[in-house]
Amino acid sequence: MRIGHGFDSHAYITDHERPLILGGVTFESDFALQGHSDSDVIIHSCIDSLLSPAGLGDIGTLFPDEDSKYLNADSLELLQQSVELVKSEGWTIVNIDCSVIAETPKIQSKRSLMETKISEIIEAPVTLKGKTPEGFLDFNGIACFAVSLLSKSNG
Repeated sequence: MRIGHGFDSHAYITDHERPLILGGVTFESDFALQGHSDSDVIIHSCIDSLLSPAGLGDIGTLFPDEDSKYLNADSLELLQQSVELVKSEGWTIVNIDCSVIAETPKIQSKRSLMETKISEIIEAPVTLKGKTPEGFLDFNGIACFAVSLLSKSNG
């Protein structure tokens, strides 16, 4: 068994053409997140938590932001590709747990939908929880920490 840890963060931007996507779900918001792909911090942190313990690098290695084919990429598709790679190396995903740090939006209303979308792709349980920095950080964006557990049979 191996434990993986992932982290991602993106700053808020005002761009009415760009949706705010978290956990594969679009949120109504006056803000979006800056980045090359769809900037889904939850999915990106999940990807890193899966790739690293399997010895497969990280999201930037697999999907470099210098590559134009990943411009505005759907992070759920990137997660699907990552899961296929992890499984091809003989790993089984046991679970992923995520902590989302943001003042806005509140994720509670869409938490179950996000957990379901990610769980369907990784074929394992996913749990999400929202945390606010409560003034502790002068942070103008959203961050996510993800921890995953992988197992590999010796057969």
